[in-house]
Amino acid sequence: MPTFSHFCRRLLALLVVSLFAAGAAHAQPTGKAAKGRKRYTFAQKDAVSPYVQNVTKNTDEEQDVDGSFTRLGYRSYTDLLTEVEALRKLKDWADTTYQRRVAAIPPGGVLLVTVHRQGPKGVELSNLTLTVTDKDGKEVLAQTLAPGGGRFMGRDLYQGQRLLPFPKMEPQELTVSIRDAKLYQTFDYILTLPKAQ
Repeated sequence: MPTFSHFCRRLLALLVVSLFAAGAAHAQPTGKAAKGRKRYTFAQKDAVSPYVQNVTKNTDEEQDVDGSFTRLGYRSYTDLLTEVEALRKLKDWADTTYQRRVAAIPPGGVLLVTVHRQGPKGVELSNLTLTVTDKDGKEVLAQTLAPGGGRFMGRDLYQGQRLLPFPKMEPQELTVSIRDAKLYQTFDYILTLPKAQ
């Protein structure tokens, strides 16, 4: 026959187990973050960068709901060189200035990561990890973004941007994932590297 002390030990054990379960449930992401981001049936071309297609739904409407807009852009070496040449004509640079600007262009172009988040602390770029893989699943580039904040852009939304030099590669289709450690969300893209012109 169970005694009072036996009953108390069982009750205490039950309380401890329920506290651990409640703590574990509290540590898990909730709401939209727990479900993950919706994905398109077919990848959608990005409105700004012709080399990028969005796999994960990433619209201005979703930004209004949870402030988690993330955009990937790519500019090829040729695009950057064309821009520097146009600036040279516009600003009448000396040859040394022009040569210095051309030498500073990364041979593989650049990736531009743009995020909109709610609150000034939400834009901490070091929460983002960018991973690029080829069609065989081999990792080409993996980088945690350098720390930095953003600027206010209205309605408690802040924008942060980071340019990342990209390695020179043959024309191919790559998969890019940007993982936000704070939101527990991953934003996926397809990057099509152009042929050198």
